Amino acid sequence: MNVLGIDVGGSGIKGAIVDTKTGELVTERFRLDTPQPADPDVVAETVKKVVEHIGWEGPIGCGFPAVVREGFVKTASNISKKWINVSAAELFSEVTGCPVKVMNDADVAGIAEMTFGAGKGVAGSVVMITIGTGLGSALFRNGILFPNTEFGHFKLKGDIAERYAADSARKREDLSWKKWGKRFNQYLEEVELLLTPDLIILGGGASKKFERYEDEIEIDTKVVTAELLNEAGIVGAALSAL
Repeated sequence: MNVLGIDVGGSGIKGAIVDTKTGELVTERFRLDTPQPADPDVVAETVKKVVEHIGWEGPIGCGFPAVVREGFVKTASNISKKWINVSAAELFSEVTGCPVKVMNDADVAGIAEMTFGAGKGVAGSVVMITIGTGLGSALFRNGILFPNTEFGHFKLKGDIAERYAADSARKREDLSWKKWGKRFNQYLEEVELLLTPDLIILGGGASKKFERYEDEIEIDTKVVTAELLNEAGIVGAALSAL
């Protein structure tokens, strides 16, 4: 079954039609910049443009950078505060004319990796960390998702972790990959201490540069990069709509 997957991020909104049986993209990925400020109405219009460009009519799955409960947005770290308590599912359904399922963006990326990628067939506890504007997280136990974890938001060095160790911190402070890698390793040490996972999967934009900071990662837990790379959010979003 084909489903349109949309990945709403802090910098871009991306979409493609996905074959949910294979995890492959049926169409090329289409991307538009996330409008700033990322208020509900303008983000919804951008989602509509993505759907119209692809020419899709049917179910849509959407990953969204927030805690999402029953389609309602409950946090707003890297988007407009105006989203809080808005039903993203209803808003996107209204503007697109399609049924839309909305989940946390890291959760859907994790679903993709557990189904088709680095987490496929892995028993025990698996943590997915998406490294981008923030630090997203998804937690699985024997393949079952524990939704809406926010492991990018625990305290680290006197601030929330993602302000210290996300890829946006590297860019903002003009850190070398080596210096930033040491910071990110400190973050992973905290994740390891809290959860004792069997596997950590790294996704998001910075995962593609893993070789630049791999030597700084010194935790005991096995760390691998996402196999679906930047497509994980789109693929997982499509899977969530089933």
